[in-house]
Amino acid sequence: MIEEVYGNMPDGTTVDVYTLRNANGMEMKAITYGGIITELTAPDRNGHFADIVLGCDKLDDYLAGTPYFGAIIGRYGNRIAGGRFSLDGREYKLVTNNNTNHIHGGDFGFDKVVWKATPFETKNGVGLVLTYLSEHGEEGYPGNLDCKVTYFLGDDNSLRIDYEATTDKKTICNLTQHSYFNLAGHAAGTVIDHELMLNADYYTPVNDSLIPTAELENVAGTPFDFLTPTKISDRIDVEHPQLKYGHGYDHNWVIRHEADEELALAATLYEAGSGRLMEVWTKEPGVQFYCGNSLNGSVIGKGGAKYQRRGALCLETQHYPDSPNQRNFPSTTLRPGEVYKTSTIYKFKTK
Repeated sequence: MIEEVYGNMPDGTTVDVYTLRNANGMEMKAITYGGIITELTAPDRNGHFADIVLGCDKLDDYLAGTPYFGAIIGRYGNRIAGGRFSLDGREYKLVTNNNTNHIHGGDFGFDKVVWKATPFETKNGVGLVLTYLSEHGEEGYPGNLDCKVTYFLGDDNSLRIDYEATTDKKTICNLTQHSYFNLAGHAAGTVIDHELMLNADYYTPVNDSLIPTAELENVAGTPFDFLTPTKISDRIDVEHPQLKYGHGYDHNWVIRHEADEELALAATLYEAGSGRLMEVWTKEPGVQFYCGNSLNGSVIGKGGAKYQRRGALCLETQHYPDSPNQRNFPSTTLRPGEVYKTSTIYKFKTK
């Protein structure tokens, strides 16, 4: 475990970077600004390592703005229609930072705050505990939300992310992680030839502002059927109204969960050239598959890389978008005395 100074915020607050390395040589770097995972290496079928997540070289690049590269997202991952929701008959107005909607916690969500960090080691790997107190009224949310996110890089080449939160006032909470993956390497170009499996019979169709319609649509016979591993390129540009709304895939899938399993297999991702395979396991009911449709080379990444359209993808485990306004969706309400607790594991293998 290595701890170094990464940079300073405009107000002088120090941002640190932690380098975690497991017994097999896999490395992850994370900074206290936004809890951002700036680097994550994984071996290919020949044992050669590559950095497989998008990111920047220095703090100023992150401060200038990125599309949430590698960050912790909160208080609410994904969109809330009109930036409004109600609890016990009281309406709360959030920051609207996605046209007329609220997305990913607002203008200054968890991706733009400095977290406190505590590293640790076990016999099975290395980890980092990140904590942050989101004060009542932040970005419009009620309650003081005390948050803890734990990254654990295991010697089995897995990255486990555990989320916990408590509140002193009834609120909503939906945390996720927004890493962009390219299993061929962060600067290797498009990911549309990656093979994706999504363990879901249904997805949540959206309107033209990407807010769910409240329906659950069966994937059978649609471009949203990834029940068997399928190249993303096979259907991402077919004529379909949902793909027009998202400019490709930017939708939430409803994960199959068995009653007796702690974590469900949400997705697998495979890149044939390297042989890298990633499995996504989670307690969450949904996963947002976003195929980097808005990347356009405007953000300069690590080593001067210009991340082009569909140069990476996200698999964000989550509750469904706009759940506070959709009664038939799983609830994201958190009450005093309750503990928000969920986990996601990204497992890295080769074949």
